[in-house]
Amino acid sequence: MLGDNTTEQRLRLLQAEFTQHQRRGPGDGRTATRTTSPAPLDLNVLDRIRTAVNEVAEHTRAAAPDAGPTPVDETRIYDWSRQRTAHLDDEHHQARETVIYRQGLEHAIAMGDTTVVRKHPCPACGCWGLMWRAAANRAACPNRYCIDDDGLSHGWPLKTLAHHHVAKRFGLKSSAT
Repeated sequence: MLGDNTTEQRLRLLQAEFTQHQRRGPGDGRTATRTTSPAPLDLNVLDRIRTAVNEVAEHTRAAAPDAGPTPVDETRIYDWSRQRTAHLDDEHHQARETVIYRQGLEHAIAMGDTTVVRKHPCPACGCWGLMWRAAANRAACPNRYCIDDDGLSHGWPLKTLAHHHVAKRFGLKSSAT
């Protein structure tokens, strides 16, 4: 375990605050007559939460088939996964923590906090201050000299940022002991 539970906190916040149906449209309160009522919750957020929980459960069961049932409280899925895979080797721990950390980044971005990608160095050049590009669904390097073969700035999916972050922390942990 990496010692932080920010992913669990973000999932709790996403579940508690961002499932409320957001009102869109003109602000005067008048709308056309509906034939059906809208969903009382934001179904996209609920789908995002369910997908994240299922991914962690599948990842845990692939590593530890006897993991048992998932917790009823969806926000406890990360602790459940850590407990069920605690007996495995460091490679499995690193893979689990990479999935959990990536989901923490995804939860933050879903809540509108795109500054979480700025806290990671560019995997290509090492400079800080990555910017989130929502259209590409990637973090882009702000260094004008950090470009790919097509002359575009390097873009990194959250999976890559999470892998580099967790690998660095596991590397520091293993070299310290």
